[in-house]
Amino acid sequence: MHDSTPRPINDNDLHALADGRLAPQHAQALRERLGAEDTERLAAWELQRERLRTLHAGMAQEPLPEPLRSTAARLQERQDRQTLLWRWGGMAASVLLAFGLGWTLHGQWPPGHTGSATPLASAQRFAQQAAVAHAVYQPEQRHPVEVAAAQQEHLVQWLSKRLGRSLTLPVLTAQGFELVGGRLLPGENGARAQFMYQNAAGQRITLYLGALDGADTGETAFRLHADGPVPAFYWLDQGFGYALSGPLAREALLALATAVHQQL
Repeated sequence: MHDSTPRPINDNDLHALADGRLAPQHAQALRERLGAEDTERLAAWELQRERLRTLHAGMAQEPLPEPLRSTAARLQERQDRQTLLWRWGGMAASVLLAFGLGWTLHGQWPPGHTGSATPLASAQRFAQQAAVAHAVYQPEQRHPVEVAAAQQEHLVQWLSKRLGRSLTLPVLTAQGFELVGGRLLPGENGARAQFMYQNAAGQRITLYLGALDGADTGETAFRLHADGPVPAFYWLDQGFGYALSGPLAREALLALATAVHQQL
């Protein structure tokens, strides 16, 4: 049997009524149900709201202060980046996303292309995958890594075995970043590793590395990949590709990439 008894009026109802957020019919029906106490509270809130509007009426015509405009711009940029991340598959499909993107880009050659990708094209695709992997995992609070920094020795041994090379874990304490941990990821040429670092402000950067076709050319020049969800500096060295990704200014990210390269 359907119960038609109206639910009790609460503070949310009164606030919505005082702020004018209800449709006219709904507002009128709600006012008719108000008791003496609720009517008195509503009148006090409406009076307070009107006085505040009068007191600060001139502010509506003033331009926004620069600090507020800058903060709003940063928040919008963060929201846009998060929206892009969800458009690329969301957190639930993160591993498949990082793996599948490479093959999607691999198949986007012009008709008639029969040769293998050039070393530069492979490196660019590698950098794109690094940026996507960063965007997938850096927002995570509870599970940003598979193995935490507290198990650093195990982390290095495990990933070294899976990637088939003795890995060196860069230390970025002098640059203000501490190791969070790392994880294993799939790649076009086998396993890849991701190491995550974080500074005191909560900013995170990730180092993405693994075997890469054409990475044995002896070239170690840094290149900037800026078309992904975050910028990444990438380079090739002795059969491996490396990419450092993070939402930092170009100069700051380059300085960190240089520090990583020197240690590797």
